[in-house]
Amino acid sequence: MLSNLPKNSGRRLVVTVAIAFFVVTMVFTLHRYYTFYASFDQGIFNQVFWNSSQGRLFQSSLSSGLSTNVVHSGEVPDVSYHRLGQHFTPALLLWLPIYSLFPSPVTLSVLHVTLVTAAGGVLYLLARVYLEPAIASWIAVSYYAANAIAGPTLSNFHDNFQMPLFVFSLLLAMEKRWWWLFWPLALCILAVRADGGISLFGVGVYMILSKRYPKQGLAICTLSFTYIALLTNLVMPLFSDDISRRFTIERFGQYVDKEEATTLEILWAFISQPGLVIWEIITPIGGKIKYLLGQWLPLAFIPAFSPSAWAIAGFPLLAIFLQQGQTALSINIRYAMTVVPGLCYGAILWWSYRQQSLQTPVRDVIRQGLWNKPTPPPVPINEPKQTPETNLLTGKMNSWGDRLNTILEPLRKKADYWWETHPKLLKISMQRFWAICIGLSLLFTFTSNPNRTFYFIIPDSINPWVYVSLPQQWQHSGHIRNLMSQIPPDASVSATTYLVPSLSGRREILRFPFLRFRNDASQEVNVEYAIADLWQLQQYLPAFKHDRALFRDLVPFIEQLQATNQYGIIGFEQGVILMRQQTPSDSAALTAWQRYREEIEPLLQPDA
Repeated sequence: MLSNLPKNSGRRLVVTVAIAFFVVTMVFTLHRYYTFYASFDQGIFNQVFWNSSQGRLFQSSLSSGLSTNVVHSGEVPDVSYHRLGQHFTPALLLWLPIYSLFPSPVTLSVLHVTLVTAAGGVLYLLARVYLEPAIASWIAVSYYAANAIAGPTLSNFHDNFQMPLFVFSLLLAMEKRWWWLFWPLALCILAVRADGGISLFGVGVYMILSKRYPKQGLAICTLSFTYIALLTNLVMPLFSDDISRRFTIERFGQYVDKEEATTLEILWAFISQPGLVIWEIITPIGGKIKYLLGQWLPLAFIPAFSPSAWAIAGFPLLAIFLQQGQTALSINIRYAMTVVPGLCYGAILWWSYRQQSLQTPVRDVIRQGLWNKPTPPPVPINEPKQTPETNLLTGKMNSWGDRLNTILEPLRKKADYWWETHPKLLKISMQRFWAICIGLSLLFTFTSNPNRTFYFIIPDSINPWVYVSLPQQWQHSGHIRNLMSQIPPDASVSATTYLVPSLSGRREILRFPFLRFRNDASQEVNVEYAIADLWQLQQYLPAFKHDRALFRDLVPFIEQLQATNQYGIIGFEQGVILMRQQTPSDSAALTAWQRYREEIEPLLQPDA
């Protein structure tokens, strides 16, 4: 049985699953990139790395296109724009030497998958501080099976991919009392991005409430809060006004009644409007419950009953729940990763009291009490034994739990009677229940088609039917590459979203239909080349309003560019058009474009 697995078997299980996770996610992530389903963020990060490797740290014309100067003030994108005004991410410099050796968007994908995979190994070592190999290995397997890990891994490169590795390493250093490693890791977490301090703050709260390391915990909380406050109010505004004019308003604009707000003003809005905060936390209630269940599922819902999990994961979870918009509640995007470390650590501590319960029926574990601690608190390596009276998170919870049990004793008796009258309910062991939860998590991850990674397996829409087969996309990718090969590597270019990553290793690149930018000489000029994949939009427009609207905007825009001789059409293959500034159109390409234009005329008509 699993509980009797020898130590080496637990380690072998983790290594096997880690290899499987690495291979599967790497294959699908690279396939997503090479078939042009990697999108804008992959291009942004690749250009940031490319510019940084050239000595222009964190500059990006692609990021400039998203800046408040462009979005709100109507300025043109600037090649010297520093992305640090949007996201302060100095931790990316740790990986710059690797990128400099292999400058490619593929390098970022490999780095992304590698670090997420490595985090699972560190989690296993962390779990072994408290748990036997069997349960420790299953904690690690749950991590790899989590939708909140697999989904964001099967995506564009992003900065939060570092969080699981850094936070697990930080917690391991805390357990081992490796303070020489703990504090550098704390700085690394802060350097991931500005809101990395929220996750670190949760660790500090746990250290205080557990009374294990209250002084260090207070220092961590003070460091995190001070860092976020100073960074977002003093440092980031030195680069741009994006934090106050764009990001705080886009995410938390419902708490203020003005067009810009600092993070301190948003914090005061939280404090001064507790009713609104509570309302935002619980609504939409269905979406919030679904999100929590998705996060808890791979760990068999155990984190829901772990005070430690709530202490650490509660703060990044709160940051997600307080945001407006539906994308924040998507478990397949990068924000979901920040919640996972706290949930895993909470599950470790919960199981440390119940290591003999793996074969116990679920019904018996529930009847014993999911909050109560049935055995003495665990003794971590190199740490004095703690009693419930000296541990706030365990002792206080037991005290409150005892009082609550006394109050609810009549209900408990009725519950016991109910269980006795349903002897077959939840008789399966915790081990089997956990296995089912892991399987369901994998199934839901696959069927959610994270970031369209499985586009060739799962249709994007049933009615109307939207599906792109593998042969279709491979063939289309060949046409894209044929046209891209005509663009010199140092030429300025504008490209539609899914073509941006492959062209982003250059100084001057914009997202189409942007054509004008400010160059290094501070002159406003037009890009030399423009390339647009209309075929991709055409496949998705029947079911997706954004794609339909963009398609209907781009086609007349391209016609205008060609008719006014601003850009000539020098290539056209299967709905992909390549144009060059002030160049006569190629007759064959122009004819192909005109034929395609006639074919898509019905798609350009307004909806009935």
